[in-house]
Amino acid sequence: MRIDVLGVVRALGDDGGPVDLGGPRHREVLARLVAAEARTVTTDTLVQDLWTDPPARAVGALRTFVAALRRALEPDRPPRTPPRVLVTEGPGYALRLPREDVDVHRFEDTLARARRSPDAVTDLGAALASWRGPAYADVTGSAWAQRERTRLEELRLDGVELRARFLLDSGEGADLVAGLGAHVAEHPWREPAWQLLARALYRAGRQADALATLRRARAMLVDQLGLDPGAELRRLETDILNGTAPPDAVRAAWTGPGVRLGPRTTVDLARTLALAGGDALVHSRRDRLAAVRAAERAGDLALTARIIGAYDVPALWSRADDAEQSRAVVAAAERTLTGLGPDGPADLRARLLATVAVESRSADLSGTERRHAEQAAREAEQLARRLADPALLAFALNGVFLQSFARPGLAAARDRTGAEILDLATRYELPNFAVLGRLVRLQSASALGDLDAATSHADAADRLAATTEASLVPVLTAWFRARATAARSTEPGGPTAATAAAQYRRAEDALRTAGMPGLHRGLFPLALLGLRLLHDRPAPTDPHLDWGPYRPWTRPLVLLAQDRAEEARTALAAAPEPPRDHLQEALWCLTARAAVRLDEPGTAAHAAAALRDAAAEHAGAASGLLTLGPVARYLAEAQACASAR
Repeated sequence: MRIDVLGVVRALGDDGGPVDLGGPRHREVLARLVAAEARTVTTDTLVQDLWTDPPARAVGALRTFVAALRRALEPDRPPRTPPRVLVTEGPGYALRLPREDVDVHRFEDTLARARRSPDAVTDLGAALASWRGPAYADVTGSAWAQRERTRLEELRLDGVELRARFLLDSGEGADLVAGLGAHVAEHPWREPAWQLLARALYRAGRQADALATLRRARAMLVDQLGLDPGAELRRLETDILNGTAPPDAVRAAWTGPGVRLGPRTTVDLARTLALAGGDALVHSRRDRLAAVRAAERAGDLALTARIIGAYDVPALWSRADDAEQSRAVVAAAERTLTGLGPDGPADLRARLLATVAVESRSADLSGTERRHAEQAAREAEQLARRLADPALLAFALNGVFLQSFARPGLAAARDRTGAEILDLATRYELPNFAVLGRLVRLQSASALGDLDAATSHADAADRLAATTEASLVPVLTAWFRARATAARSTEPGGPTAATAAAQYRRAEDALRTAGMPGLHRGLFPLALLGLRLLHDRPAPTDPHLDWGPYRPWTRPLVLLAQDRAEEARTALAAAPEPPRDHLQEALWCLTARAAVRLDEPGTAAHAAAALRDAAAEHAGAASGLLTLGPVARYLAEAQACASAR
């Protein structure tokens, strides 16, 4: 079985004949799973990607498409045997095919090999020839497909230019003039393309045409983009004028500085895009991991360490958006640390340790993993202080912050960390870390119930975001303002609960497309539950609410709201201890409230013991996004229940 998406979506059987995939929706489901690169795509994501306005029976229709695709892709599979190609995995589906059996994956892998070695130029030419048109050409009107088309077209153009560069460097390429001329005409903003065309013309003995090409490039860049030509273009013009253009038979590896979208360039671009949010954030994480893997394949430990450590993007939330990617980055950092050894360069070790601390989000860790991440954070901080590097120290303190959720009640300690990050960022002009410092302090003030201080930090973060183009910041501050409205809805003359709910809904709409699923999933229902608890109302019971990772702790109260007390008791007994993250106080308070309502003094006592050090804080407010009200209220109830044993 072979699947092709570089053009219209199609499948070919072992005999090379076409496979009937069904209608457009069937092909789009298959294409979407190809784009996921063997990762699971949840049912919810598939529904949202397939329909702008999903019909009531969307999930049922999706299952029908999947069943039909399974019959098409595995026609000889015996009845009642599990599928091996299109598999059900967790809450969704994944495509399990060798990468060489999918044209887009073959192309990406060939391009990656070519970036490491000019010897792959023949394979790269064949891979470029496999394109039959725009990627996913028949999947029209889908945002996900448009994003993939744009990404893959950029890779195709990189491949065209890389192949031409290899041929020119090896003494060939005079016959590239026509193809590169068309390439430049279609993509005139690509400086490397102009440079390659000029080199090809010079190689063909057309020095005057080569110089004219460079003059056209200069005019286009200045007139249309307001930019001067880059250093390489200017140097090539000088070399051609002097008759010293690049010599033949230069066979260089392409993993070092200056390579278009090599590991360094890719991670620098990913670092920039990460601040934009949305699709850019999603792509930046993927591109960052690709750059790390490319650096590891190069076999240069120092290069790998710099690539891993260069992605010092401030991180605020204690649950990963893509836990699998985060684990892969942590594993690469730890392999590199082992390779460097304890006597390796201190700055590289500090960045690797900080990366381990930042990427090891506390909500996703086992006890052993958490202790390892906490140790990495401490070591990174110590090394950064010893090196007196303010940017490195700010990055290390980001790891310290993310590992500061060892138990409830540590808001004041986190505020001190946030204050130091903010001070470093202000004194040494680190604007992205200034935003982080403000948001950490916002969360801490929110946790301590100081809404005036938190509002001041939110306003300052918004002003910084306007100058740093950090579009995610207003999304987060909108949630804080909804949290403040919810708290004030309990005050005499304050806003109504409906006003707070409306603000939460608007904030939820903005967060949905922000590229932060680790933050987004389950947050809105939890905020509504908190609002209801503030007003002594039962939990919301809408079956369409996705409680996400918070379901084990919200389920008992939802069941109680449905008068299903015994089921609630069973659910309470099954709920594990909350993860040590931003919302641990909130989840302990939910446990306490359910234990009190169900008269379970043992569970109430356990919750009270966990919450004792957080008595001065507000439940859920350490997130800066929502609140269940003062922890003291839930603590007093739990202690009263426990003492009644």
